[in-house]
Amino acid sequence: MNLAQRLWELLGPAGAALAVLSVVSVYLSFRNWIYLSLVDKDFARKFHEIEGSDADSLRQFYHNSDNPLLNIISEVVLVHAQHSQDIRAEVAYMFHRNFSSVTSGITYLRFISVVSPLLGLLGTMLGMIDVFQVVASSPTVDATLFARGIWEALSTTILGLAIAIPTLLCYYMMMLKMKRFRIEAIEHSYRATELFNTACPLGRALAAAKKEAGAVV
Repeated sequence: MNLAQRLWELLGPAGAALAVLSVVSVYLSFRNWIYLSLVDKDFARKFHEIEGSDADSLRQFYHNSDNPLLNIISEVVLVHAQHSQDIRAEVAYMFHRNFSSVTSGITYLRFISVVSPLLGLLGTMLGMIDVFQVVASSPTVDATLFARGIWEALSTTILGLAIAIPTLLCYYMMMLKMKRFRIEAIEHSYRATELFNTACPLGRALAAAKKEAGAVV
């Protein structure tokens, strides 16, 4: 009897599903967290390096960058800032497009954290049904067999919680990191827009009018 068959007998279909979810959860957690950490470090280093460069160098750098945060800023500055008064809305749109794979992975983590306890409870209920069926069909009650059956049934609940708790923790940590990325994208977009002088023409006209009015007063 191999390991897979042994696990199937111990945990049942719900436990097998939980084992698969645990592998998926570990993979998504490590992949997305490592990716976001690399993006964060690369963004902090590159934006600091190019902040003092001239506009042409900045445009060329942004155009060739493969960092999603820098891509967001570049597209906002070089394309959307010319015709949009709401940089935050543009950043939100570009953020969703550039981080679509990470967003999907985080959503799956949330799904796993919700489904795992329910699958664990389902496995426990199915296991308890099997235990009581054995007890009902046996003229004598074997306490050892009864206790073992209950242990096997409850193990799926423990497994479900053991998967759900760290998965939910990873989900909220990544959501906080993504929220910080969004704030940084908005702040740096404003800074880069001023540096490039690519604000919307209407916005420049309004700013000039306000400055002139202030000078008159």
